[in-house]
Amino acid sequence: MKFSRQTTLRSQATVTGVGVHSGLPVSLTLGPAPVDSGFIFVRTGLDGADREVAATADAVIATEFATVLGDREGPLVSTAEHVLAALRGMGVDNATIEIDGQEVPIMDGSAAAFVAAIDQAGIVTQPGVRRFIQVLKPVQVKIGDAMGELRPFAGGFRAEVEIEFTNKVIGHQTFSFDLSPEGFRRDVARARTFGCMNDVARLWGAGFALGASFDNTVVFDEARLLNTEGLRYANECARHKVLDVIGDLALAGLPLLGSYRSVRGGHKLNNAVLKALLSDRSAWRVVESETARRPVRGHVEAGASTVGGLVSPAYGPDVS
Repeated sequence: MKFSRQTTLRSQATVTGVGVHSGLPVSLTLGPAPVDSGFIFVRTGLDGADREVAATADAVIATEFATVLGDREGPLVSTAEHVLAALRGMGVDNATIEIDGQEVPIMDGSAAAFVAAIDQAGIVTQPGVRRFIQVLKPVQVKIGDAMGELRPFAGGFRAEVEIEFTNKVIGHQTFSFDLSPEGFRRDVARARTFGCMNDVARLWGAGFALGASFDNTVVFDEARLLNTEGLRYANECARHKVLDVIGDLALAGLPLLGSYRSVRGGHKLNNAVLKALLSDRSAWRVVESETARRPVRGHVEAGASTVGGLVSPAYGPDVS
């Protein structure tokens, strides 16, 4: 089985729902994209022509309550992280994400609906060689009591998350995850967004979280979990933070080869660490994948090297 080529979707698949902040109905369609396109959002439903924005770190214009992408004319799509996590987590390299509203639908608060859409569309390989951004040295960012760090890692991509909430029901949680499509589907994709009841009330008062409900958010008060169906994982909150990490770091534009650790992190920290990495040209290089288990031979120049297949399987199989 080969892991050297890029992938895209075989056909289109559509999901519909509401935006967690706007509360407005929205339809999102995943579809194929050419080699080396990455992930491209196509915003429809605007006055005049549709507008496109590449899902890259340069397009991030806000990270307060979600990751918001836009261009010089302003914001185009909010809450981009869950669908991006699904695409990266399932090993898709190139895709269009057509959306007719201002916000990606929250669905059940996880990435499960987007994984189902990817399954429906199917994944196919493309002739382009898969490329990665390889982390060469540690890059760390601190924001208050939050810390995020990317480090070199030989085994693909690993996320290590630690959260600490004053809310005793959430409390201290950790989760470490080595990215693979199978692991993403099993261990991360179904982890839902979460919040505390007092925070939800505050957000409602500020005009945010208007689409939030027990159907799409895990909600705690100071004494207990309020969702009657319970948790999907004992550490579901930490797992959802890993889901957000995968989506936010997908904005690198290529899969990352490295290990990311965060303490008390969120979208703002994830984005800051990614931008710190990309701004330091000595901290990373672009490498290419070869057929699985083919050894690396010869001298390798920075920016034009080759990764043996032992790391490539973290990003999905050749399914053509």
